[in-house]
Parts: sequence; C-alpha cells; structure tokens
Amino acid sequence: MKIHEYQAKQLFKKYGVPHPEGFVCHDVNDVVPLCQKLTAPYVVKSQIHAGGRGKGKLYHPDNKETLVLDGGVKVTKTPEEANDMAQKMLGNILITHQTGPLGKEVKTLLIEQGLGIQKEYYLGMVLDRVNSRVTFMASAEGGMDIETVAAKTPEKILKISIDPAVGFQGYQGRQLGYGLGFDKTQTNQFVKICASLYTLYIQTDASIVEINPLVLTNDNTLIALDGKINFDDNALFRHKDLLELRDESEENPTEQEASQYGLSYISLDGNIGCMVNGAGLAMATMDIIKLYGGEPANFLDVGGGATKENVTAAFKIILSDPKVKAILVNIFGGIMKCDVIAEGIVAAVKEVGLTLPLIVRLRGTNVTVGKKILADSGLTIIPADTMDEAAKKAVETVN
Repeated sequence: MKIHEYQAKQLFKKYGVPHPEGFVCHDVNDVVPLCQKLTAPYVVKSQIHAGGRGKGKLYHPDNKETLVLDGGVKVTKTPEEANDMAQKMLGNILITHQTGPLGKEVKTLLIEQGLGIQKEYYLGMVLDRVNSRVTFMASAEGGMDIETVAAKTPEKILKISIDPAVGFQGYQGRQLGYGLGFDKTQTNQFVKICASLYTLYIQTDASIVEINPLVLTNDNTLIALDGKINFDDNALFRHKDLLELRDESEENPTEQEASQYGLSYISLDGNIGCMVNGAGLAMATMDIIKLYGGEPANFLDVGGGATKENVTAAFKIILSDPKVKAILVNIFGGIMKCDVIAEGIVAAVKEVGLTLPLIVRLRGTNVTVGKKILADSGLTIIPADTMDEAAKKAVETVN
C-alpha cells in the first residue's frame, strides 16, 4: 500500500525524522492563511501516488492538449504566488514518467516552508531478497535523477545490510555517513535519522522507506525534504491505523475489484489477457508470451483455491480492458483441480458472452476430466497441451 508524501511525513514526525514545517491543503482558499503561518519562501507540492512530480506537467482534466503548469512542485515567494500555483494544481491532471499518459488528478497539496540547501542526498530502505535482510541505500547524488545514478553509476550508491538478530547499529550509520562525506556533527545527525527510519520500517511492516532528497541545509542540519513509504499489504491486518491512510482514489479500480474476489491483478499495456494460478506460473506465462512477440495485457493470479465465482470474476475483469484481443488460461492443477477450473471456465464464458478467442492449457489433477468438460461444452476453445504451444497460439491469434 502506498501513501502520500504528507502522510509519510506525519510518520516521520512520530518516529523523530526531521522534516520541513508545513500544512496540508485541499482548498485554494486555505493557501494564504496557511502560508502566513510559515516563513517565506513557500514550496507548493502536488500530492499523488507517483514520483517525478517536480518534472511532471499539469493539464486541465477536459483538455490534455493545453499545458496548465510545467512542474507539480513549485517554490513561491509570497502567499499570493503560492495561491496562484495552488489554483493551477488542484483539480488538474498531473502527468509524470510514473503515472502513464492518463496522469492523476491533484486533490491535495502539501505547502512547506522553503529551506536554504547546501547539498542533496539519497537515503532509502528496502528488503534485499538476495540476502534476506533489510538494507540501507545511500548516495551523495540524491535528487530527481537518482534513477539515472542507479542505472549508470551504481557504484555511487552505498549499501549496508542489517542483521535482524541485532538490528541497526550506530557504527553502520557512521560508515554510511562518512561514506557520504559528512563531518562528525553531520554524521551524528545522520545516524539518528537512520535509527529512526529503521524503527519505522520494522514497526510498520514497511516495504520501502525513502528520503529523496535528504538535504543538508545552510545551517548544517539534515532534513528529509521528501518522503516515500510503501507498506506490505500482507501485514496490514496488524496495522488498522495505517489502513486509514489508504487513498483508494489513487488506486486502479479494477485492481481493487479483483482484490475483493481474492484475485491478484495488475493491468499492463498488452492485448493478451492472462488468467493463471500461481504467481510464478503467471510470470512465466507473461515471459513466454513476450518471447513469441506478444504483449500480456495483465498479470492475474486466481490463486490455489479459486471457485467458479472467482473464475467468472476473473473473466469479467480481464474483459473490462478494451485492449484485450484474446485470453490465455494457463492452469496447473495441484491444490486446484482441473475439472473445477474447466467448469468455471464454461460457466464464465456463457455468463459473460465471450466472443474473443480463448486459449486454454490445463495440466495436473483431473486434467483428463477437465479437458472433456471443455470439449463437451460446445464452446469455441483453442486447446493447448504445453505453455509453449499456448503462448504461440495466443500470439498467432491476436496477430
């Protein structure tokens, strides 16, 4: 689950991570009085679930041809100028390299007090799945182009893995701090920030905690200028307070609907709809589609215990994407039996009135019974015995 920057900074405050003073704003009429509580300059920041806001572009929701504002983060000198920027942001569509061409509507602003900045740094925490440890990443090349740094000069990113048995240790923070070029006083501040971030990460079951940029101000103070936190969805049942931070308007409505049926669904840009059981098999199915020159329209894992209702819901969700030109069903029957899936496919196809080509590959428990159910259904189904054959037929069909 993602949260907004202003929500991340609320958690930063709780855990003792320094950040600029600021206010959340939903109405342009609040901008001037809010700014009067701060000291100029004022930074007006669009709040959406996407990075690259500073380099993004704002368009009117009814006319994406006319540019309203270049950049979703603006530094202003007066409350009136901040108000003008807020009017250009609120209610308009912000398109960044992470939103896709549709962009996202700006419904909330964060207005912060501007700071004098000496240098920008990057500091983040993720779970390194290679060594199964939480890992700090830091770079003296922080800011909007950190992705470029990671891709072209990865040696500029320092990493420290944390032993879960002992947790974060001060010497690890000092190692990173001195590696970034901080002096003793700055390093002491940095170690405290790292310790706070580690506590936040562990106690909230986060999957990503990121500060980009972490800035050194003109008075030699380290401040989190931006904040990004994602949480592990599988652990949210333990954190009802964090669930209250969820902004469903920022999430894909189709993905929300899929979760209600216990389906794992992610929309993609291709035209071959995929319905598979098991995340690994789903990834392999998408890979082999691309191997034969096709493009998957989605990732969809129906899980190991799908019912007819789940399968029907899965078909409806796939068909809600107008780009889909064919559907590939790839099922390995282990816990899930092939005859149950076959019955679900037949029922779903009849209920939704499917007219698109349907390629089905079944293997595993009760596969012979499952194939017979499909063959006797009277439906036009393209059978396949292997993943390779199924992917080839799907790609040939859409082409």
